[in-house]
Amino acid sequence: MGISNITGAVTGVMRAALPLGYCGAVIVAAGASRRMEGTDKILADLAGTPVLRRTAEAFQNCPAVKEMVLVVREDQIVAASDLCSGLDKLTAVVAGGKTRPESVWLGLNALSKQVKLAAIHDGARPLVSAALIDRTVRAAHTYGAAAPAVPLKDTVKATQGGVVLSTLDRDRLRAVQTPQVFDLDLLRGGLKKALEAGETLTDDCSAVEKLGMSVKLVEGEERNLKITTPLDLVLAAAILEAGL
Repeated sequence: MGISNITGAVTGVMRAALPLGYCGAVIVAAGASRRMEGTDKILADLAGTPVLRRTAEAFQNCPAVKEMVLVVREDQIVAASDLCSGLDKLTAVVAGGKTRPESVWLGLNALSKQVKLAAIHDGARPLVSAALIDRTVRAAHTYGAAAPAVPLKDTVKATQGGVVLSTLDRDRLRAVQTPQVFDLDLLRGGLKKALEAGETLTDDCSAVEKLGMSVKLVEGEERNLKITTPLDLVLAAAILEAGL
């Protein structure tokens, strides 16, 4: 083992031994719900509870998370605040930006100065479990950046113009979920660089990957689906009804 690898291993052990860093969550729900056929997904009813409320309750119920901020469209601030009233970890509801990186940045700015680890989560993933949040936070505490992921079930093709170019090795591919958890300063640095460059990021791991930082993957959950279409809402309700 080289010196750099030994140093990294020792640092990881030392960091893991320290008390778990103070974690704040940013729940991002500022999208336009364009594929929901007129339904606002974060306000939609899911087995008797609005989607956004279910999402926030998962973080409320996870001891590893100490505070949370909701990022929503400006016209939803009052509605989101009402939906999530009574959750004592909720410290702010703020308006999002035009892009995901802008919205995450605004959410980070609303966290308290105590925060050392930032968990970024899609507001439209209401079935995330407190256990999944916990293990991702703990992995980020040790490695600096972590995200849950699940293996792919379908064969994936690289295409161009509707024609298959190649078949990708499914065993090496993972579908990454949220929450994605980071050392706060690391994430700020990655987002700042991305925003200054005008880059479009599909997830928050991309921001720190561009800094050369590795992201530790932890076991995700198939039930942690993202509600994007009306069918996803039906599937989420069926999962809850089945107790899965």
